[in-house]
Amino acid sequence: MATSEIVVSSRANARVKQLRAAFAGQARLSGGLVAIEGEHLLEEALRSGMVLKTVFVSERREVPKVVPREVEVVRLTEDVFASAVETQSPQGVAALLVPPVGRIELMISGKLPLILIAAGLQDPGNLGTLIRSAEAFGATGVLTTPGTVSAWNQKALRASAGSVFRMPVVAVDVAEIAELKDRGIRLLAAVGSGGTAVKDGDLAGACAVMIGNEGAGLSAELMAMADAKVTIWCPGPVESLNAAVAGSLLLYEASRQRAESTKNSKKMRGSFAPLRMTTKKRTTATTAHKIERNRR
Repeated sequence: MATSEIVVSSRANARVKQLRAAFAGQARLSGGLVAIEGEHLLEEALRSGMVLKTVFVSERREVPKVVPREVEVVRLTEDVFASAVETQSPQGVAALLVPPVGRIELMISGKLPLILIAAGLQDPGNLGTLIRSAEAFGATGVLTTPGTVSAWNQKALRASAGSVFRMPVVAVDVAEIAELKDRGIRLLAAVGSGGTAVKDGDLAGACAVMIGNEGAGLSAELMAMADAKVTIWCPGPVESLNAAVAGSLLLYEASRQRAESTKNSKKMRGSFAPLRMTTKKRTTATTAHKIERNRR
């Protein structure tokens, strides 16, 4: 482990400035790296195979044991560390890592793609929660449209609880969403009312669920592209559900329908087995009868 014996006390230090830029989402100044804070996220990143470039620890913290020996470790004074991170109560551990590169092709290469499209979400907590739900319910990827908060926003990172390290997230434009239809993927628009009840909607096939902006919902352009609209019926007197809650429920329903479809398919295959055996037995019996008749 390349640990610096010197404690950096200057806020103008090159490494400190790079860390600060990464937390601010300034890709050019951070060299394309993203920042994480806290030992839990550090452990999740390593468990997920992320490539760490530099780990920063405050002068009073021990270097986490999970940090690989080959990773550079830089010690900072308490005030310098606090100046670089975003939380009001710094945890004393931060890191710069290489963000994973997601690809749409990998999201749709499987048999039944299930994609979540975050269209203009501005609350990082909502996006992070949806990424976590996407992983939990077996989605193949998450797409974000222009105007959507970055998945590497610190609040989004924390809300994802590490899922962002494993769930492919790709920024796309409307034209790329339209191309999904050409590849046999149905676009389902989540709407507060007027859509097909989610339990009656077809989420078992290849589909992409579109969740709109917290206030304005989906744009007219995306609504026009939708193959179907789905609504989560609520018995209570609420106007609509939170975007993260709605998206999570739709992902759960897709997962449930797919599991049910797989279960039914196995039952159908099993029900044909006795018929095949019966047919074979009849064929054998008929052949034996013919042989016996010829002998006579």
